[in-house]
Amino acid sequence: MMVLVRFSTRNILIDPSMLKTLPTIFGTIRHYHFNTDQTHKIPDPFPSTQGINRNIVAVFWDLDNKPPKSLSPFDAAIRLKKAAESFGTVRYKIAYANQRSFEYIPPEIKQHRRDRKSLNQLENKGVIKPVDPYICRVCGRKFYNNDKLINHFKQIHEREHVKRVSQIESAKGSQRVKLVGKYSIKMEKYRNAARDILTPKVGYGLGDEIKRAGYWVRTVSNKPQAADVALRDHMVDMMDRRQMECLILVSDDSDFVEVLKEARLRCLKTVVVGDCKGGALKRVCDAGFSWEEVIMGKAKKEAVSVVGKWKDGDILRRLEWTYNYERDRKFYDSDASDLVCGEDDGDKVDGSRAWWKLESDSDVASL
Repeated sequence: MMVLVRFSTRNILIDPSMLKTLPTIFGTIRHYHFNTDQTHKIPDPFPSTQGINRNIVAVFWDLDNKPPKSLSPFDAAIRLKKAAESFGTVRYKIAYANQRSFEYIPPEIKQHRRDRKSLNQLENKGVIKPVDPYICRVCGRKFYNNDKLINHFKQIHEREHVKRVSQIESAKGSQRVKLVGKYSIKMEKYRNAARDILTPKVGYGLGDEIKRAGYWVRTVSNKPQAADVALRDHMVDMMDRRQMECLILVSDDSDFVEVLKEARLRCLKTVVVGDCKGGALKRVCDAGFSWEEVIMGKAKKEAVSVVGKWKDGDILRRLEWTYNYERDRKFYDSDASDLVCGEDDGDKVDGSRAWWKLESDSDVASL
């Protein structure tokens, strides 16, 4: 019996035994017709450059011991991140400091603020007039006096920002989500402008700038060694959880020597960023760099050779022969038992002499 099946405008006779295979055929045709992205892809010959089989890197920054000096905090944090990315995939960026470190103002920043204040006084008296006007980055207005720009920003844009924040905090549920989406661009624009115009009320914006660079910043109490203890506990906890393969420590404090030794015992790669050339930390780590090398980009270039040496060492370690007494004893004992107790071996073993003595020795002793 034949079945008449209509395809398009043509009638085709199909055997009933073929009807069972039709769903499979149509499913295959539909899969390859509609899924046009199912093409065979050529494997990447360099998978490590795409983040595959790369070390998981964790950066730990002791801000009490190594705060950024020559650069702004944001630029220093970004350059440190780029240098760390040369060692693998940077998944954790952690910074610790006490409250005094965030309130401290470096002498360079203080001098810059004094110069800016004296320049504002000269502009107010009309002694000096800037060549290029000061431009408000929110509304675009131009001013030839820096104090007028600051007053304009505080009276208009800062008040508007406070109103937006209060509206978002008072709203709930879906209304709050809508307000956040509505004001997100304006609030980001205000923060970028306020960073250059307004002076931070506390410190010089160390914590906020490092957070803006993508770091997780933690403030601890002002007790002595509080930041060191918290940072050390965090590193040990991540080692216990096996959340990293490469540890980068930004510090010159010798209190972290034992932590680096523990990391090396657990087969973790260790890198230290500090200015002490012969410091105790650089003597126990796998690689060490100074802040100047990180800022100039030298650390990023040298990281390629360091990672290459690590890979070569891992390969040699896998190929290295190690002696396992228990395993070898069981293996050779089983072979000896097969030779002694085997059915095909008709020779008898003399149990009166030790295994290292030859038969000729026993013959000579009998004479």
